Amino acid sequence: MMNDLVIRPASLEEFAIAVEWAVGEGWNPGLDDLAAFHAADPDGFLMGFLDGEPVSSISVVRYGADFGFLGFYIVHPDHRGSGVGYGTWTRGTQHLDGRTVGLDGVLAQQDNYIRSGYAFSGRNIRYSGVATGGAKPKIVIDISPLRGQDVGDLLELDRQCFGAKRYDFIRNWVLPQAGIGRTTLTAHVDERFVGFGTIRACREGYKIGPLFALGPASADGLFAALVACVPADSTIILDVPEGNREAVALAEGAGLEPVFETARMYRGVDPCLPLEKIFGITSFELG
Repeated sequence: MMNDLVIRPASLEEFAIAVEWAVGEGWNPGLDDLAAFHAADPDGFLMGFLDGEPVSSISVVRYGADFGFLGFYIVHPDHRGSGVGYGTWTRGTQHLDGRTVGLDGVLAQQDNYIRSGYAFSGRNIRYSGVATGGAKPKIVIDISPLRGQDVGDLLELDRQCFGAKRYDFIRNWVLPQAGIGRTTLTAHVDERFVGFGTIRACREGYKIGPLFALGPASADGLFAALVACVPADSTIILDVPEGNREAVALAEGAGLEPVFETARMYRGVDPCLPLEKIFGITSFELG
């Protein structure tokens, strides 16, 4: 059967099937994620087909010349243990040869990733719940919609917190086309740019990500303002690096509870991200 497996880049419409698989795995993707994800690297969204039917998926998105991120590694339950997953993995990772590669690995797969040359960098914890409180910033934070003059500062902060340039993707993410359910806000102190955050509608509730800020006060202000953008009593999801204690305190202080975790892992050079600026990662799928 493995000889009949065809692995190739999937169209936007085809990869929507993999997104539904992700829903089934409990990953709760955003309602409007796919178009922005796929546009980041259309050749980096692969699916395996048997007799024309999709059986596996992987995303292997290139950023710049030296970095990539792996996600959406899923095998349809009917084909697990058949070898199609390994074949898809092998074909997909070829797309990232010669690059440092990051991923957020679920617990069940972490040993396999280690055998494939990935090293543990840190834990990310998904927090979820109705935001009931949270700290009030101790300084005056000016929160506003993204302005044109802030785009350069936003892109630079994103580069620092992600570990590579992904300008085309993040522009699309924070400046979506009309009708896309993502809202981005920025924070300023004395007219100085100090952070930004994006909230988006998901299959269940709303995810905040990224939430990047130069300090906890800015992050607190952004979090509260983003929560205020969605209906009251909505479920809020925030994926927090465990190594940022202020981020953990923000999530727990807002009444959110941990629901599961991933391991951030890298094959190649660990970019050693400035965790003190990362209060919410963008996504487990694209980093």
